Amino acid sequence: MTQPDTFQLDKATLVAQSTARMDKQFSESAYTLRQKLALTCRILFDNGHDSGLAGQITCRTDAPGQFFTQQLGLGFDEITAANLLRVDEDLNVLDGQGIPNPANRFHSWVYRARPDVNCIIHTHALHTAALGMLEQPLVVSHMDNCVLYDDVAFVAKWPGIPVGNEEGELISAALGDKRALMLSHHGLLIAATSVEEACVLALAFERAARMQLLASGAGTIQPIDPALGKEAHDWILRPRRNTIAFEYYARRALKQPRNHDCLDTGN
Repeated sequence: MTQPDTFQLDKATLVAQSTARMDKQFSESAYTLRQKLALTCRILFDNGHDSGLAGQITCRTDAPGQFFTQQLGLGFDEITAANLLRVDEDLNVLDGQGIPNPANRFHSWVYRARPDVNCIIHTHALHTAALGMLEQPLVVSHMDNCVLYDDVAFVAKWPGIPVGNEEGELISAALGDKRALMLSHHGLLIAATSVEEACVLALAFERAARMQLLASGAGTIQPIDPALGKEAHDWILRPRRNTIAFEYYARRALKQPRNHDCLDTGN
């Protein structure tokens, strides 16, 4: 059978063909939800999101008003599938040992405001935190970072520690319908439809912040064409592509002996 001459096809057709081939070739992740969360914690730790005990990750369970999160007192590099907690919106522990981070309260506010959100990541990643000290919004001006193009909200002034309902209300309102939020003097927030998407976006956010600091130190950052930015955003931010990227980051993390315990379920 003669193969079609792809050199005569337009861009839209080639994009559609590539998407279809990708979806056919790659399957969904075989990791459990708990394992995905534990892997994400290790991946974030290995990629500059470590800030002691600061930061949280949560994910909805299959029960309304409940989510998984890490124990307060454990760093991202210590999280396993077995030591995650299952909590309700009021942060009462329903399953597991220990207590959650009190700052998880604003996660509950975001989940209430955004039924489409299934996973939230909040970290004080180094370059994001440094950019936040300048009270500058994240600038997306490179193809690699377009997964966040026109998808990052901004809080210009620090509202204080996010333990009260006031901060939860402010943060959820500021996020709006975006997938990410830049918090001045604080850090980043990702609100995604899946763990895989949240992990990919968190990594992209910190990389974009680092690139912004480097580029702004050399000159004036030039904007990209909005239509092309939107095109790249939609091309990169697809469920199957997020799964492919997540599986790569997971393989890379699991090559490190220190991460070999993260998949342990405790059974």
